[in-house]
Amino acid sequence: MKIKKTALIGMGAIGTVYGKLLHDRFGDNFKVIAGKSRKERLQKSGFTLNGETFYPQIVSVGDEENFDLIIFCVKNYQLEEALEDVKTFVGDNTILITFLNGVTARDRISKAFPRNKALYGLSMKIDAIRTEEGIVNTVNGEIHFGEADNTVISPEVKAVQECFNEAGIENIVFPDMIRMIWKKFMLNVGVNQVTAVTRAPYGKVTHVKTNLVLFREAMKEVLAIAKAQNIDLREEDVEEFVTLMSNFSPMGKTSMLQDIEAKRKTEVDYFAGTVIEMGNKLNIPTPVNFVLYNIIKSLEEMY
Repeated sequence: MKIKKTALIGMGAIGTVYGKLLHDRFGDNFKVIAGKSRKERLQKSGFTLNGETFYPQIVSVGDEENFDLIIFCVKNYQLEEALEDVKTFVGDNTILITFLNGVTARDRISKAFPRNKALYGLSMKIDAIRTEEGIVNTVNGEIHFGEADNTVISPEVKAVQECFNEAGIENIVFPDMIRMIWKKFMLNVGVNQVTAVTRAPYGKVTHVKTNLVLFREAMKEVLAIAKAQNIDLREEDVEEFVTLMSNFSPMGKTSMLQDIEAKRKTEVDYFAGTVIEMGNKLNIPTPVNFVLYNIIKSLEEMY
């Protein structure tokens, strides 16, 4: 099995970084999927990364083409629309992979395309930021991906890894991807939401005592929910993230803080909203996430 034709939907900060790598390597065998209303505009404007504008081919509903691999990089609240936009491009053997935050995206994709292989995926250690001039980044990070259990690597995972390797996309296939997805979810629930309500850059997350308290406590609520479902999250994972954030670019900003500053809709429903919903089902208190959720929703409403 070899991936020859790749497409990506969602050219935000993360999508643009990886889209550029795929475009540079595969040329016309890489395409961007977009809604019909945006196709013409995107073809003219292109996408700008670190001051360099590139022009991948854009396809939209009505174009007839199947891809071997489709990558989802949209926001969670855009996923339902994205699933409609990709329908005509999904063939019998198309592999689907999500780079979305949270713990629900892969299952939503799999439900929409039950006959296709849908892989878990997430982006780690990337520092891409959206500016008025385009996307700026210094670290491309790495993709963690695979099936839920990768003790034995499936042909689809192997094919995607070869594709990423060829494009220069750093990647790791972990034996237990459920653990990795939940680890990233725990980090996002803590750092994205705390920075959104406090306006703190990375350098102020752990170095301001009260921010650190919120960061830890929000993550511990995720930890409790994971343990109740026999998901392998650990106390040391919380401390690992405290150390990680202490070493991040001091003035860097989370995606949710960028959304708040730009007065855009956030993914709070898929962070604190998911934590609260799961907590209610499992009878686990989630007071920190409840407060963070309501503050962020209030900010959205005011904007």
